[in-house]
Amino acid sequence: MKKTVAIGVATALALGLGLSVVLSSGAQSADGALPYTDPASVAEGAKIYDAQCASCHGANLEGEADWKTPNADGYLPAPPHDASGHTWHHDDSLLIRIVTVGSEAVVGNGYKSTMIGFGDVLSDDEILNVLAFIKSTWPTEVQEIHSEINARN
Repeated sequence: MKKTVAIGVATALALGLGLSVVLSSGAQSADGALPYTDPASVAEGAKIYDAQCASCHGANLEGEADWKTPNADGYLPAPPHDASGHTWHHDDSLLIRIVTVGSEAVVGNGYKSTMIGFGDVLSDDEILNVLAFIKSTWPTEVQEIHSEINARN
């Protein structure tokens, strides 16, 4: 059952469910990916992550324990955003959509998640900065793979 839920979630996320996201002008690099090397964006994103995300996803992006196994209420714990998690397996458009509207809205089909949408809490630029911070912590190899994923989508 656990594996089936995880595969279903991964499949739904990978398909992207026809996502289209309007980004602020200048927010993307020439290849369409979000920047993660701009020091000001990364620093701002770190502050926002600490205030809005760390309580669930961990101060060090480590996520909650046993994050691949649904709890008694059927919710998956918050995943890590470091290289040990699956965040970097998704393109920027999907990541932005998840942060903006929440996991339940993106996955659909009765999927249960405690990940709310932050579109009414954070501006588009603040969401981009949080993602820039997260991406800046990944090892070079993971950043390169993530860039390839963005290039394909």
